[in-house]
Amino acid sequence: MENFKKKENQRNNIWFDGREISLERQDIWSLINNSNINRVVITPIQRRDGHFPLKTKFMTFVEDEEDLEDIAEGEIVISFNQQILDLAKEQGYKTCLSLFISDREALENVWEEAEKFDYAVVDFDLPTNIPLELIIAKLQKDKTVLLKRETTFEGLQVALGVMEQGSDGVLLATNQLSEIIKTNQFLAVQGIEHIDLQPLVVTEVKHIGMGARACIDTTGLMTQDEGMLVGSTSEGGIFVCSETHYLPYMNLRPFRVNAGAVHSYIWMPEDKAEYLTDLKAGSKVLCINTQGEARELSVGRVKIEVRPLLLISGEVGNKEISVIVQDDWHIRIMGAEGKPLNATEIKPGTKLLAYTCDAGRHVGIKIKETIIEK
Repeated sequence: MENFKKKENQRNNIWFDGREISLERQDIWSLINNSNINRVVITPIQRRDGHFPLKTKFMTFVEDEEDLEDIAEGEIVISFNQQILDLAKEQGYKTCLSLFISDREALENVWEEAEKFDYAVVDFDLPTNIPLELIIAKLQKDKTVLLKRETTFEGLQVALGVMEQGSDGVLLATNQLSEIIKTNQFLAVQGIEHIDLQPLVVTEVKHIGMGARACIDTTGLMTQDEGMLVGSTSEGGIFVCSETHYLPYMNLRPFRVNAGAVHSYIWMPEDKAEYLTDLKAGSKVLCINTQGEARELSVGRVKIEVRPLLLISGEVGNKEISVIVQDDWHIRIMGAEGKPLNATEIKPGTKLLAYTCDAGRHVGIKIKETIIEK
């Protein structure tokens, strides 16, 4: 768990150094602004004249005290000048010391200087990570966030793995689109959770009449290998496919999962679950594939309509899991072999993909409590 938190913190501390990138380089800034890279280091002029999405977190590089006047409250000030950083700290800013290390004396002093500030960026004159190892060892119990300056994606990966734990993050300084693209892809993969999917043997399929069902429309696009986990109880859910499979009379909806009856649980990041009726625009849900890899998607809309409903129940070991979906051929449920099955053709003995967990949830969060759900 400790190592998992370390890796997650590293993912949250990948910064792009944009100080040398002209605002006219829209190829680079457009890529950054539409990527998973949402932390940038910029100059006061770039901060004033640039256009950045709301998601962006800033470190502003300050060389003169007057520049502090234009920095928003709560942002991070980065500088080579410790006096400016001391002044910034007095004014309530978080601070980052930038250090270039070219000799042994500077290396021996670095942790004493770095521990005074919230962040420290280190850069070396030689392409060796031995100095980084020494700094990691010295700062491992300190609260200072250690960033290593790198110019390539390969260097970024190495810095995050030094001594098996790596620096706390990386400051990527490059004007090469290919390096930025690889870093963006790395951040997307790092955000994936893993869900342990198991085969479920269907024991009952029952037409239960009319009821309200919900479609979840997301702001992302899903593949034929993806869907969501939906269940009638907190003990687990069944893999309901995205609307990416053949429909004879209408266009596909790769942003949608026709999830099921409105009482159902839908699984969310961090092993939380939510009732379908509690979802709204901006909610986060898990999009999962047949390998158990799950990524976060944002909800754009929940569409609730009255439709005929179908109960599908089954067993995983000694646990009974069920889902109620729209009673229609075009609803697909993922089979245990990773192939989508039409809901109306499922019967007892059919094997589906499912997820099980300990029962007991309050407002979607696991709790230790005796709860019986049928």
